[in-house]
Amino acid sequence: MSIAELRKDYSRASLSELDVAADPIAQFSAWLDEAISAQIPEPTAMSVATVGIDGRPSSRIVLLKQVDADGFSWFTNYHSRKGLEIDQHPYVALLFHWVELERQVRIEGKIERVSAAENDHYFASRPLSSQWGAIASQQSQTVDNRDTLEARFSAVEQQYGEHPIRPAHWGGYRVVPEQMEFWQGRRSRLHDRVLYTRTEDGGWKRQRLQP
Repeated sequence: MSIAELRKDYSRASLSELDVAADPIAQFSAWLDEAISAQIPEPTAMSVATVGIDGRPSSRIVLLKQVDADGFSWFTNYHSRKGLEIDQHPYVALLFHWVELERQVRIEGKIERVSAAENDHYFASRPLSSQWGAIASQQSQTVDNRDTLEARFSAVEQQYGEHPIRPAHWGGYRVVPEQMEFWQGRRSRLHDRVLYTRTEDGGWKRQRLQP
């Protein structure tokens, strides 16, 4: 069978611009709770798309660590490729795809670093092995082989033991949304799409988009 012939009709749910929450963060939180309750693998996994110095986009999967009225937060190495690209172009796009619920959420907005206190708090909450890994890995840089990386990890483990210190180049970002789109799969590809756009007074405008 050709991959062009692979298709599925969606029929699990519907989405109306008249019924969704007035605040897209509340709507997202409700959908995230449903994804967690449905025991979807990695419900907090999201694609983060950035733009490089050359104007070319790149994307990767990271895990959402907090969502609140201020935005969507996650953590990484500031010296990684995405960190360097964010320094040049502080706007990103996020994408959640909960295929089992036939849903997607697209988020676009400005990105900022979280505070040092937030970084320290989250870093200390991670398993020790993850803390050692954050110190040992020069994320996105080349390495000769796996053995070199594991030797560096072992050296960090021996040096810091149970008291790792968060490196200054490791921390969190917060995406402050300017647009959020909720997508619910429907039959015959007549999908439901509801777009929220932030207004000048800080509120939100809701619109239905054609599929």
